[in-house]
Amino acid sequence: TGTKQRVAVSVIEAFGGTTQSGGDSSSVVVPVRDVEDVLRLEYRSKLLNPKWRDAMLDQGSGGAYEVSQRMTAMVGWAATTDVDNFVFDQAAERYALDEEVAKKLQKANPEAFKNVVRRLLEANGRGMWETNDEVLNKLKDLYSDADDMIEQASAAIQR
Repeated sequence: TGTKQRVAVSVIEAFGGTTQSGGDSSSVVVPVRDVEDVLRLEYRSKLLNPKWRDAMLDQGSGGAYEVSQRMTAMVGWAATTDVDNFVFDQAAERYALDEEVAKKLQKANPEAFKNVVRRLLEANGRGMWETNDEVLNKLKDLYSDADDMIEQASAAIQR
């Protein structure tokens, strides 16, 4: 339908909390956090963190796949809750528009790189991310180049 509907979500972290004693029993009080806060922490500590990115790049294909999956999850969350525009901006800068990183991702896992770019284009197309035409055109070119690279590799394998 193209219309984003806001869904109320709370996140309960079952691995934290404090113990309260009262009467004959004790119970664990687990903090409930707003999903936007949890996502902001997740993206800053992982996806947008240069040390995490570099560690993923060092892992080769599996690391590139992990980056790709986090981009997919980000778009999924953005469909139901607010994901700050800067998260998409920085993800684009750190993974697709940084030539050195883009080359490493493409070399390690061309499909994962293509998915990263596809998810950024999808986020813009679905109104989740606003960016300028220059960035969009660069992403479209990167997507086309990634698609061509994958097709050439597939053709070479089939020969």
